[in-house]
Amino acid sequence: MNEYIGHPSQISGVEEHLLVGGRGNGMRIYEINNGKGMFLTVSPDRNGDITRLRYRGHNLSYMSPCGYVAPSYYDSRGTNWLKSFTAGFLTTCGLQAVGNPCTDEGEELPLHGSISNQPSEHSWWEETDEQITVHTTTRDEQIFGRKLVLERSLEISKMENLFEINDTIRNTGDRREPVEVLYHMNIGYPLLSEKSILKIPSETVLPRDEHAEADIENWMHMEEPQKNFRERCYYHKFADERGRASIEQPEIGTGLDISFDASVLDGFVEWKMMGVRDYVLGLECGNCYPDGRDVMRKMGMLKVLDPGRELHYAVCVKLRDL
Repeated sequence: MNEYIGHPSQISGVEEHLLVGGRGNGMRIYEINNGKGMFLTVSPDRNGDITRLRYRGHNLSYMSPCGYVAPSYYDSRGTNWLKSFTAGFLTTCGLQAVGNPCTDEGEELPLHGSISNQPSEHSWWEETDEQITVHTTTRDEQIFGRKLVLERSLEISKMENLFEINDTIRNTGDRREPVEVLYHMNIGYPLLSEKSILKIPSETVLPRDEHAEADIENWMHMEEPQKNFRERCYYHKFADERGRASIEQPEIGTGLDISFDASVLDGFVEWKMMGVRDYVLGLECGNCYPDGRDVMRKMGMLKVLDPGRELHYAVCVKLRDL
Protein backbone atom coordinates (compact mmCIF):
# COMPACT_ATOMS: atom_id res chain seq x y z
CA MET A 1 0.00 0.00 0.00
CA ASN A 2 1.23 3.46 -0.95
CA GLU A 3 -0.12 6.02 1.51
CA TYR A 4 0.49 8.88 -0.92
CA ILE A 5 -1.94 7.80 -3.68
CA GLY A 6 -5.66 7.21 -3.91
CA HIS A 7 -5.69 4.78 -6.83
CA PRO A 8 -2.85 2.63 -8.28
CA SER A 9 -3.39 4.17 -11.75
CA GLN A 10 -1.78 7.38 -10.48
CA ILE A 11 1.54 5.55 -10.83
CA SER A 12 1.12 2.70 -13.32
CA GLY A 13 -1.29 0.15 -14.68
CA VAL A 14 -3.62 -0.83 -17.51
CA GLU A 15 -6.82 0.87 -18.66
CA GLU A 16 -9.18 -0.73 -21.16
CA HIS A 17 -10.94 1.53 -23.69
CA LEU A 18 -13.26 1.21 -26.67
CA LEU A 19 -12.58 3.21 -29.82
CA VAL A 20 -15.41 5.31 -31.23
CA GLY A 21 -15.68 6.39 -34.87
CA GLY A 22 -13.97 5.47 -38.12
CA ARG A 23 -12.98 1.97 -39.15
CA GLY A 24 -11.67 1.27 -35.67
CA ASN A 25 -15.09 1.74 -34.10
CA GLY A 26 -15.71 -0.71 -31.26
CA MET A 27 -12.15 -2.03 -31.00
CA ARG A 28 -10.75 -2.67 -27.55
CA ILE A 29 -7.39 -1.18 -26.64
CA TYR A 30 -5.25 -1.45 -23.52
CA GLU A 31 -3.45 1.74 -22.48
CA ILE A 32 -0.43 0.70 -20.40
CA ASN A 33 1.77 2.91 -18.20
CA ASN A 34 4.82 1.32 -16.61
CA GLY A 35 5.33 4.25 -14.21
CA LYS A 36 8.80 5.09 -15.52
CA GLY A 37 7.98 7.06 -18.66
CA MET A 38 7.00 4.25 -21.05
CA PHE A 39 3.48 4.05 -22.50
CA LEU A 40 2.13 1.30 -24.78
CA THR A 41 -1.18 0.79 -26.53
CA VAL A 42 -2.03 -2.87 -27.10
CA SER A 43 -4.83 -4.02 -29.41
CA PRO A 44 -6.36 -7.31 -28.28
CA ASP A 45 -8.67 -7.11 -31.30
CA ARG A 46 -5.59 -7.16 -33.52
CA ASN A 47 -3.81 -10.25 -32.12
CA GLY A 48 -2.44 -8.35 -29.12
CA ASP A 49 -0.16 -6.24 -31.33
CA ILE A 50 1.31 -2.96 -30.10
CA THR A 51 -0.27 0.06 -31.74
CA ARG A 52 1.55 2.92 -30.03
CA LEU A 53 4.83 3.22 -28.16
CA ARG A 54 5.79 6.41 -26.33
CA TYR A 55 8.67 7.34 -24.07
CA ARG A 56 8.88 10.44 -21.89
CA GLY A 57 6.31 12.21 -24.05
CA HIS A 58 7.89 11.31 -27.40
CA ASN A 59 6.25 9.09 -30.00
CA LEU A 60 8.48 6.22 -31.14
CA SER A 61 6.20 4.26 -33.46
CA TYR A 62 4.64 4.78 -36.89
CA MET A 63 0.88 4.95 -37.49
CA SER A 64 -0.03 4.46 -41.14
CA PRO A 65 -2.63 6.62 -42.93
CA CYS A 66 -5.11 3.75 -42.38
CA GLY A 67 -5.24 4.48 -38.65
CA TYR A 68 -7.11 1.97 -36.52
CA VAL A 69 -8.89 -0.65 -38.64
CA ALA A 70 -11.09 -3.36 -37.15
CA PRO A 71 -10.62 -6.97 -38.37
CA SER A 72 -14.04 -6.91 -40.06
CA TYR A 73 -12.53 -4.69 -42.79
CA TYR A 74 -9.72 -7.12 -43.62
CA ASP A 75 -9.46 -8.16 -47.27
CA SER A 76 -7.13 -11.10 -47.91
CA ARG A 77 -6.97 -10.72 -51.69
CA GLY A 78 -3.57 -9.93 -53.16
CA THR A 79 -1.99 -6.91 -51.49
CA ASN A 80 -5.23 -5.58 -49.97
CA TRP A 81 -3.69 -6.30 -46.55
CA LEU A 82 -2.19 -2.82 -46.94
CA LYS A 83 -5.67 -1.28 -46.65
CA SER A 84 -5.84 -2.40 -43.02
CA PHE A 85 -2.14 -2.08 -42.17
CA THR A 86 -2.29 0.13 -39.09
CA ALA A 87 1.42 -0.55 -38.61
CA GLY A 88 1.83 0.78 -35.06
CA PHE A 89 4.96 -0.31 -33.27
CA LEU A 90 4.29 -4.01 -33.83
CA THR A 91 2.31 -5.80 -36.50
CA THR A 92 2.70 -9.58 -36.36
CA CYS A 93 2.91 -11.12 -39.84
CA GLY A 94 2.01 -14.77 -40.43
CA LEU A 95 1.16 -17.42 -39.48
CA GLN A 96 0.36 -19.11 -42.77
CA ALA A 97 2.47 -16.69 -44.79
CA VAL A 98 4.84 -13.72 -44.66
CA GLY A 99 5.70 -11.35 -47.47
CA ASN A 100 4.66 -11.44 -51.11
CA PRO A 101 1.31 -12.97 -52.09
CA CYS A 102 1.92 -16.33 -53.74
CA THR A 103 0.61 -19.82 -54.36
CA ASP A 104 2.42 -22.53 -52.44
CA GLU A 105 1.50 -26.20 -52.92
CA GLY A 106 -1.89 -25.19 -54.29
CA GLU A 107 -2.76 -22.76 -51.48
CA GLU A 108 -3.29 -19.10 -52.35
CA LEU A 109 -1.58 -16.97 -49.74
CA PRO A 110 -2.15 -13.25 -49.03
CA LEU A 111 0.40 -10.55 -48.34
CA HIS A 112 1.87 -11.00 -44.84
CA GLY A 113 -0.75 -13.51 -43.69
CA SER A 114 -3.88 -12.90 -41.64
CA ILE A 115 -2.95 -13.19 -37.96
CA SER A 116 -2.66 -9.43 -37.38
CA ASN A 117 -6.25 -9.02 -38.60
CA GLN A 118 -7.70 -11.54 -36.17
CA PRO A 119 -9.08 -10.64 -32.74
CA SER A 120 -7.74 -12.44 -29.71
CA GLU A 121 -10.20 -15.01 -28.47
CA HIS A 122 -9.11 -14.43 -24.89
CA SER A 123 -7.09 -11.62 -23.32
CA TRP A 124 -6.31 -10.45 -19.80
CA TRP A 125 -3.59 -8.78 -17.77
CA GLU A 126 -1.99 -9.08 -14.38
CA GLU A 127 0.19 -6.69 -12.43
CA THR A 128 2.81 -7.12 -9.71
CA ASP A 129 5.23 -4.69 -8.12
CA GLU A 130 7.80 -5.64 -10.79
CA GLN A 131 5.86 -5.93 -14.04
CA ILE A 132 2.63 -5.84 -16.01
CA THR A 133 1.86 -8.89 -18.16
CA VAL A 134 -0.71 -8.87 -20.95
CA HIS A 135 -1.87 -12.30 -22.15
CA THR A 136 -3.61 -12.93 -25.46
CA THR A 137 -4.70 -16.08 -27.28
CA THR A 138 -5.43 -15.91 -31.02
CA ARG A 139 -6.72 -18.93 -32.91
CA ASP A 140 -5.90 -19.39 -36.58
CA GLU A 141 -8.01 -22.52 -37.03
CA GLN A 142 -10.45 -23.71 -39.68
CA ILE A 143 -12.29 -26.83 -40.77
CA PHE A 144 -10.41 -28.89 -43.37
CA GLY A 145 -7.39 -26.64 -42.93
CA ARG A 146 -4.61 -25.35 -40.66
CA LYS A 147 -5.12 -25.30 -36.93
CA LEU A 148 -2.60 -23.01 -35.25
CA VAL A 149 -2.87 -21.12 -31.96
CA LEU A 150 -0.71 -18.16 -30.96
CA GLU A 151 -0.40 -17.56 -27.21
CA ARG A 152 1.32 -14.28 -26.33
CA SER A 153 2.66 -12.91 -23.05
CA LEU A 154 3.73 -9.29 -23.27
CA GLU A 155 5.91 -8.68 -20.20
CA ILE A 156 6.29 -4.98 -19.41
CA SER A 157 8.82 -4.09 -16.74
CA LYS A 158 7.98 -1.56 -14.02
CA MET A 159 11.60 -1.53 -12.84
CA GLU A 160 13.14 -0.35 -16.12
CA ASN A 161 11.91 0.76 -19.53
CA LEU A 162 11.79 -2.49 -21.41
CA PHE A 163 9.29 -5.11 -22.49
CA GLU A 164 9.50 -8.61 -23.93
CA ILE A 165 7.20 -10.28 -26.43
CA ASN A 166 6.97 -14.01 -25.68
CA ASP A 167 5.04 -16.08 -28.21
CA THR A 168 4.14 -19.75 -28.30
CA ILE A 169 2.72 -21.13 -31.54
CA ARG A 170 0.96 -24.51 -31.21
CA ASN A 171 -0.16 -26.91 -33.91
CA THR A 172 -3.52 -28.15 -32.62
CA GLY A 173 -4.36 -30.12 -35.77
CA ASP A 174 -3.41 -33.55 -37.08
CA ARG A 175 -1.14 -32.57 -39.98
CA ARG A 176 2.19 -30.85 -40.40
CA GLU A 177 1.81 -27.13 -41.01
CA PRO A 178 4.13 -24.48 -42.46
CA VAL A 179 4.60 -21.66 -39.94
CA GLU A 180 5.98 -18.25 -40.85
CA VAL A 181 6.20 -15.28 -38.48
CA LEU A 182 7.68 -11.80 -38.79
CA TYR A 183 7.74 -9.20 -36.01
CA HIS A 184 7.11 -6.10 -38.12
CA MET A 185 8.37 -3.35 -35.74
CA ASN A 186 7.86 0.12 -37.14
CA ILE A 187 9.83 3.19 -36.06
CA GLY A 188 8.25 6.59 -36.65
CA TYR A 189 8.84 10.31 -36.15
CA PRO A 190 10.35 11.87 -34.08
CA LEU A 191 12.50 8.86 -33.13
CA LEU A 192 12.92 8.46 -36.89
CA SER A 193 14.30 11.43 -38.80
CA GLU A 194 17.32 12.31 -40.94
CA LYS A 195 19.19 12.87 -37.65
CA SER A 196 18.60 9.30 -36.43
CA ILE A 197 21.52 6.92 -35.96
CA LEU A 198 20.83 3.30 -36.96
CA LYS A 199 23.10 0.50 -35.77
CA ILE A 200 22.74 -3.14 -36.85
CA PRO A 201 25.92 -5.09 -36.02
CA SER A 202 25.34 -7.72 -38.69
CA GLU A 203 28.01 -9.79 -40.41
CA THR A 204 26.49 -9.45 -43.88
CA VAL A 205 23.94 -7.12 -45.50
CA LEU A 206 22.13 -8.27 -48.65
CA PRO A 207 19.80 -6.12 -50.75
CA ARG A 208 16.38 -7.56 -51.50
CA ASP A 209 16.47 -6.43 -55.13
CA GLU A 210 18.39 -4.31 -57.64
CA HIS A 211 16.70 -1.13 -56.45
CA ALA A 212 17.98 -1.68 -52.91
CA GLU A 213 21.40 -2.75 -54.18
CA ALA A 214 21.82 0.56 -56.00
CA ASP A 215 21.90 2.38 -52.66
CA ILE A 216 23.30 -0.29 -50.37
CA GLU A 217 26.12 1.94 -49.11
CA ASN A 218 23.44 4.08 -47.44
CA TRP A 219 21.47 1.31 -45.75
CA MET A 220 22.24 2.82 -42.33
CA HIS A 221 21.56 6.44 -43.27
CA MET A 222 18.10 7.91 -42.78
CA GLU A 223 16.85 10.77 -44.96
CA GLU A 224 14.13 13.38 -44.70
CA PRO A 225 10.76 12.53 -46.34
CA GLN A 226 10.98 12.36 -50.14
CA LYS A 227 8.31 12.41 -52.80
CA ASN A 228 7.82 9.21 -54.81
CA PHE A 229 10.24 7.27 -52.63
CA ARG A 230 10.33 3.56 -53.41
CA GLU A 231 10.92 1.25 -50.47
CA ARG A 232 14.27 -0.47 -50.00
CA CYS A 233 14.76 -3.67 -48.01
CA TYR A 234 18.00 -5.12 -46.67
CA TYR A 235 18.52 -8.58 -45.19
CA HIS A 236 20.95 -8.79 -42.28
CA LYS A 237 22.79 -11.89 -41.07
CA PHE A 238 24.46 -12.03 -37.65
CA ALA A 239 27.71 -13.78 -36.82
CA ASP A 240 26.29 -15.43 -33.70
CA GLU A 241 22.96 -16.07 -32.00
CA ARG A 242 22.72 -12.51 -30.64
CA GLY A 243 20.49 -10.64 -33.03
CA ARG A 244 20.21 -6.95 -32.24
CA ALA A 245 19.49 -3.54 -33.69
CA SER A 246 19.26 -0.02 -32.28
CA ILE A 247 18.18 3.45 -33.30
CA GLU A 248 19.07 6.70 -31.53
CA GLN A 249 17.75 10.23 -31.94
CA PRO A 250 20.08 12.77 -30.28
CA GLU A 251 17.60 15.64 -30.65
CA ILE A 252 15.06 13.94 -28.37
CA GLY A 253 17.70 12.14 -26.30
CA THR A 254 16.18 8.69 -26.83
CA GLY A 255 17.40 5.31 -27.97
CA LEU A 256 15.60 2.05 -28.71
CA ASP A 257 17.25 -1.38 -28.68
CA ILE A 258 15.87 -4.63 -30.07
CA SER A 259 17.34 -8.04 -29.22
CA PHE A 260 16.37 -11.61 -30.11
CA ASP A 261 17.74 -15.10 -30.69
CA ALA A 262 18.96 -15.06 -34.29
CA SER A 263 19.31 -18.83 -34.35
CA VAL A 264 15.50 -19.23 -34.37
CA LEU A 265 14.48 -15.82 -35.74
CA ASP A 266 16.96 -16.20 -38.57
CA GLY A 267 15.56 -13.66 -41.02
CA PHE A 268 16.14 -10.00 -40.09
CA VAL A 269 14.77 -7.33 -42.43
CA GLU A 270 15.47 -3.61 -42.52
CA TRP A 271 12.57 -1.92 -44.30
CA LYS A 272 13.60 1.60 -45.27
CA MET A 273 10.65 3.72 -46.40
CA MET A 274 11.43 7.44 -46.57
CA GLY A 275 8.26 8.62 -48.32
CA VAL A 276 6.06 11.63 -47.61
CA ARG A 277 3.65 10.53 -44.84
CA ASP A 278 4.83 6.99 -45.60
CA TYR A 279 7.86 7.68 -43.43
CA VAL A 280 8.84 4.60 -41.49
CA LEU A 281 11.75 2.32 -40.68
CA GLY A 282 10.92 -1.33 -40.17
CA LEU A 283 13.24 -3.37 -37.95
CA GLU A 284 11.81 -6.84 -38.43
CA CYS A 285 13.03 -10.14 -37.03
CA GLY A 286 11.34 -13.32 -38.23
CA ASN A 287 11.82 -16.99 -39.01
CA CYS A 288 11.80 -16.22 -42.75
CA TYR A 289 12.23 -13.42 -45.28
CA PRO A 290 9.25 -11.60 -46.86
CA ASP A 291 9.67 -13.06 -50.33
CA GLY A 292 6.71 -15.44 -50.21
CA ARG A 293 6.28 -18.90 -48.72
CA ASP A 294 7.00 -20.56 -52.04
CA VAL A 295 10.42 -18.89 -52.19
CA MET A 296 11.20 -19.84 -48.60
CA ARG A 297 10.32 -23.46 -49.39
CA LYS A 298 12.70 -23.48 -52.37
CA MET A 299 15.43 -21.91 -50.23
CA GLY A 300 15.01 -24.57 -47.53
CA MET A 301 14.15 -21.85 -45.01
CA LEU A 302 10.48 -22.73 -44.46
CA LYS A 303 9.66 -23.87 -40.91
CA VAL A 304 7.19 -26.73 -40.48
CA LEU A 305 5.43 -27.67 -37.24
CA ASP A 306 4.32 -31.22 -36.45
CA PRO A 307 0.94 -31.97 -34.83
CA GLY A 308 0.96 -31.42 -31.07
CA ARG A 309 4.26 -29.52 -31.19
CA GLU A 310 5.02 -25.86 -30.51
CA LEU A 311 7.47 -23.09 -31.37
CA HIS A 312 8.71 -20.39 -28.98
CA TYR A 313 9.89 -16.92 -29.96
CA ALA A 314 10.95 -13.95 -27.84
CA VAL A 315 11.81 -10.35 -28.73
CA CYS A 316 13.06 -7.79 -26.20
CA VAL A 317 12.68 -4.02 -26.68
CA LYS A 318 14.51 -1.57 -24.41
CA LEU A 319 14.17 2.22 -24.28
CA ARG A 320 16.92 4.43 -22.93
CA ASP A 321 18.05 8.00 -22.45
CA LEU A 322 21.11 9.18 -24.36
